[in-house]
Amino acid sequence: MGVTTHGRTSRLDLADPTLREWECTVLAADPETGIVLDRSAFYPGGGGQPPDHGVLLWQGVQTRIAGTRKGDELYLIPVEGDPLPPVGTAVTGAVEDERRTLLMRTHSGLHVLCGVVFRDFGALVTGGNMEPGEARMDFNLPEVPADFKARLEALVNDEVTADRAVDVRVLPRADALALPDIIRTQSNLIPPDEQEIRIVDIVGLDVQADGGTHVASTAQIGRVQVVKVESKGRANRRVRVRLA
Repeated sequence: MGVTTHGRTSRLDLADPTLREWECTVLAADPETGIVLDRSAFYPGGGGQPPDHGVLLWQGVQTRIAGTRKGDELYLIPVEGDPLPPVGTAVTGAVEDERRTLLMRTHSGLHVLCGVVFRDFGALVTGGNMEPGEARMDFNLPEVPADFKARLEALVNDEVTADRAVDVRVLPRADALALPDIIRTQSNLIPPDEQEIRIVDIVGLDVQADGGTHVASTAQIGRVQVVKVESKGRANRRVRVRLA
């Protein structure tokens, strides 16, 4: 397992998050466990980002992909009742572009939010989740300024319009963990046996260990609206956002 492969599947989604269509071969196909490909650009979900949807096209037949399951292999889950391509079949994979692109924009927007809250308010992340175009992020933030919601929205959108580059690189574990403030969650979520760590750097604002897909620059996120700030405990604050 790692940032380039999962079981027998090469992870094209992390190598090139703009890839939407590719050629591949079926390694396994079972109605219960799912379909395994030798190469896949389907993001399998994780870190709060949902899995991709899409299709496999083969010999004039279409198999819709409704999700994924991670285990010893990276299993694609077909829509119930759709035909399964036989093992050894050459297929064309295609990711649903609108959903993936919106999730990339949303995920990068959360990194901007996280970077601003850490830089300006000193708070770490305690949880989060996203759907296409909307998300929530929880912070350990005991004291909340009276103008926090409006101020946060303005600060986040200042960083979006600054058009900061979003760079991705993979580092050996020791080199990654030596970076200052690389863990922005209250607890370290990096598996102890992971020897390579993928780093997402919003240049000049936020550097984090992260396994999701992102846009190339903050300007591609679009305007971020802070919808609501809620108290979820004595020190926990939930920030709900959506893309305008």
